[in-house]
Amino acid sequence: MLFCAESDKFEISPSTPMWGSSSLFISFLSLLIHFALWFTPSLFFFSHLEATFLGKTSLPCSCVVSSGLVLSMWESESESGAGREYGSGLLTSTKHSVKTEGFQQRGNSWYVSADIPSDLLVQIGDANFHLHKYPLLSRSGKLNRIIYDSRDPDLSKIVMDDLPGGPEAFELASKFCYGIAIDLTSGNISGLRCAAEYLEMTEDLEEGNLIFKTEAFLSYVVLSSWRDSIVVLKSCEKLSPWAENLQIVRRCSESIAWKACANPKGIRWSYTGRAPKVASPKWNDMKNSSPSRNQQVPPDWWFEDVSILRIDHFVRVITAIKVKGMRFELIGAGIMHYATKWLPGLMNIGTAIPGEEGSNSSTSNSSSSNGGGGGSWKGGLHMIVAGPRDDTSTLQAKDQRMIVESLVSIIPPQKDSVSCSFLLRLLRMANNMLKVAPALITELEKRVGMQFEQATLADLLIPCYNKNETTYDVDLVQRLLEHFLVQEQTESSSPSRPPFSDKHVSSNINAKTRVARLVDSYLTEVSRDRNLSLTKFQVLAEALPESARTSDDGLYRAVDSYLKAHPTLTEHERKRLCRVMDCQKLSIDACMHAAQNERLPLRVVVQVLFSEQVKISNALANSSLKEGAESHYQPMIPNRKTLLEGTPQSFQEGWTAAKKDINTLKFELETVKTKYLELQNDMEICRDSLISC
Repeated sequence: MLFCAESDKFEISPSTPMWGSSSLFISFLSLLIHFALWFTPSLFFFSHLEATFLGKTSLPCSCVVSSGLVLSMWESESESGAGREYGSGLLTSTKHSVKTEGFQQRGNSWYVSADIPSDLLVQIGDANFHLHKYPLLSRSGKLNRIIYDSRDPDLSKIVMDDLPGGPEAFELASKFCYGIAIDLTSGNISGLRCAAEYLEMTEDLEEGNLIFKTEAFLSYVVLSSWRDSIVVLKSCEKLSPWAENLQIVRRCSESIAWKACANPKGIRWSYTGRAPKVASPKWNDMKNSSPSRNQQVPPDWWFEDVSILRIDHFVRVITAIKVKGMRFELIGAGIMHYATKWLPGLMNIGTAIPGEEGSNSSTSNSSSSNGGGGGSWKGGLHMIVAGPRDDTSTLQAKDQRMIVESLVSIIPPQKDSVSCSFLLRLLRMANNMLKVAPALITELEKRVGMQFEQATLADLLIPCYNKNETTYDVDLVQRLLEHFLVQEQTESSSPSRPPFSDKHVSSNINAKTRVARLVDSYLTEVSRDRNLSLTKFQVLAEALPESARTSDDGLYRAVDSYLKAHPTLTEHERKRLCRVMDCQKLSIDACMHAAQNERLPLRVVVQVLFSEQVKISNALANSSLKEGAESHYQPMIPNRKTLLEGTPQSFQEGWTAAKKDINTLKFELETVKTKYLELQNDMEICRDSLISC
């Protein structure tokens, strides 16, 4: 046996005499190998040598055992440069234990082009690898242990269906064992790293083994690149839990978060970006290249790239971004962009999300929620799924439920981090379509209540899927309104808050006024539903305090619409319905309409006429006071004509208009008095007829 330190190889030749007797040497070698097998399982590959010697077969003249790393170009993408030209590292092992010219594939089987026939079959799923024991056992602790535990030196078949990365990763790992150069890329590094860990290709067996080299590529090449970090994190979807346990997901998420939080002025790497609302001929050129120094990078540049990730990895990235202090409204915008990509039904509900009109929901599901591949990269990191267009709508309800629940859990707690319209769409999907957990529904309802004044009527028209109930979910709107009022009460009564300024108080009043108009419009819309009970209508109408409404015209329209849709209401029910509005808050037009409305109870009509009479009387009284004040000061003025001639033209026109209004009010008052007398006569006739009966 000859060992040469300079060449790092040892040469074994059966014809070389060592103790003068060939048989004595063979016996001693056999005992030595059995002793090693008993105490050192990792040396089991020497059993091949024993079988060779005892069987009087010949080994190759020399077995070269060395390992090295040759990198064709390990140039990482510089965060301050224009990117890198090469994206792979070239790995090769120089231990030519079995001389080979490469691998050949025939169907689902791989064969090694070597002089020695294969003595080991490795099955991974439907793939078969016909290999040699020695190259694999010398670098894989797991294969060593499998053969040792079997106590069968002639074991020739191993099944490893649970190997992470599948046949593709094992092919690369086995090529490395044979000394065949392999290319490391962002697309295969995560699977190869997990496969190396599974096969236990550690430094204990050989210095510079596959674990060390793949880990170096991950740390020094992948994590320094925006694009590679995204691609590797995307490839980790099929590698659970190995990618999690090896911290690949965490490290890629941290790398992406750091780069997303970077100052846009300092970004020099390429990114996909968001498509503009009006397509530009130069858009593809711009988004696939590194931004120039004069090109302004928008703050949402990272939305499109991150939106290709599976929901659990997206949550990891957003969580890391939160820790690093990004603005909450920008995080919320990123969450809304992701939702439009992965929840196509979200965009079909009501109107489009503000700021998302230009997004294309047809590319929403870059892959299934299980991380299915079968796609090609186009335009940076944008993935186009192979298959018909309707494949994007095949996400199961379970997957969509998980997406909705995850998105709700990572929405920043600050008010206005996401739009109220977006929250209501999520609530609609979660409550009716996906049956999300009640606790999460309640949390989402509270979030909507925080900014309920931003909602629109279209957002609130949420269908009720219970056939025995109303057309729209009135109970949900009632709960949202209650959350809004509780939030307003909490903000105004909290002792820990600083005293409110006049501007803040005014904004609260304006918020209640907007909510009141919104509720009145909603009541008008849902009042046409014949299944809507009087109690639900009344409770929702009376939920807001009286100070929230400066005018009850909207409420009057809702009451009138309800009376039209429910003609069978009794007199008592109609009176009960009309109690929700204040006749004194009706405008002149509303009063005139109510006075002629046959659907209203007679008592309500009288109240309307009386309140209108009071208004007119007050107006006349104010007018009389003005005229009295004018006559009182008249002696001080030489003559009224002179005064009018000396005043501006606008004042004269205003005075003329005021006189016309006064005359109109007088005429209307006379009309109201006449109608009031007619109603009194009708009431007396009705009373007499009742008495006579």
